[in-house]
Amino acid sequence: MTDLSWARVSARRLARHGLSAPASPGSPSAPDAEGVADVVSAMCGAHAQVASAAELSVGLRVPGATRAHVRQALWRDRTLVKTRGPRGTVHLLAAADLPMWIGALTALPAPAWEQSRDLLTPEQTEQVLAAMGDALAEAELTTAELTEEIVARTGPWAGERVMEAFQDRWPRWIAAMTAATRGGVICFGPNRGRATTYTSPTRWLPGFTPMAGPAALADLVRRYLFAYGPATPAQFAQWLSAPVRWATWLFDSVDLAEVTVEGTPAWVAADDADFPDDRPSGVRLLPYFDAYAVGCHPRERLYPGGAAERALARGQAGNYPVLLVDGVVAGVWHQRRSGRTIHVTVEPLRALGSGRQRELEEEVERVGQILEGRASLTLGTVSVGPHA
Repeated sequence: MTDLSWARVSARRLARHGLSAPASPGSPSAPDAEGVADVVSAMCGAHAQVASAAELSVGLRVPGATRAHVRQALWRDRTLVKTRGPRGTVHLLAAADLPMWIGALTALPAPAWEQSRDLLTPEQTEQVLAAMGDALAEAELTTAELTEEIVARTGPWAGERVMEAFQDRWPRWIAAMTAATRGGVICFGPNRGRATTYTSPTRWLPGFTPMAGPAALADLVRRYLFAYGPATPAQFAQWLSAPVRWATWLFDSVDLAEVTVEGTPAWVAADDADFPDDRPSGVRLLPYFDAYAVGCHPRERLYPGGAAERALARGQAGNYPVLLVDGVVAGVWHQRRSGRTIHVTVEPLRALGSGRQRELEEEVERVGQILEGRASLTLGTVSVGPHA
């Protein structure tokens, strides 16, 4: 059995995430839509609850990219799709991967937090899903517009405001939203002003058909291990928000190879067991909920010492943007925008030498380019609390 050092594991993950060799600021090459989608596919999706963070997360991994290239891939070229992915959270996914994602998510055990069973009968859920699919087949609708269409196709009960939501109440049909996104009935469309719109995934991927569940789940395990391996079933279950016993069964059903990471057992795909001899290196600024910061385990190695106390929120990763030095979290940061000026404050947890400071300055410049602004760097305390 191969025993791996944390350094080799970290170096492989950085490379797989496109974080080991960043483009220098001012790179003249512009990425195409397929290149952006390929990066999103390799990282198993980019968390997109905060749109600007998703754009930065993807842009940092694509030489020459700006937020405009990410938006173009999403809304014009449609090589990306915005929907709910792992943990039921909003993600950008590669459109070409959507059949795998929907096949896998549909085959997951129903999440304990899903509310539809309390507010909708199985028959009502099916009616709502059918109404959604019909209404969105060739349209992009706001929540209010979609409510009207669903009520017209089902009945007044679907529009009853009974679902608790942020000191308000949502219409009953929204309890089926998780099942709708998981089943490939609905995805996000482009915003209409400040209003969110929804549409059908078939408009993004003509001929869209979900993969069969077993094949999709096996593919998802291999893709996850490509980006985050070696990993354990418990770590996969946490990433996906699934039961550990189920994840253990799933790992047993896929052709995997067992390794150890400094003595602790973990798994990789059987045909993907190579690791670099290089040590992880470089300075990176990862935004809120970056896939690397959220998905990599064990947490105590990625967030060593004081990093766990400073950069985790009650043990949860992603709520703070993080400074990554040589593959581990070494500080937090925050950006404040004023017009085209982006004020970046970085709070290192240890002193940075002159070489590291130059790398950080280049990274800040790159952040400014991705966000299409001019970025300035201040080293100091970040007073902003964690994102909810």
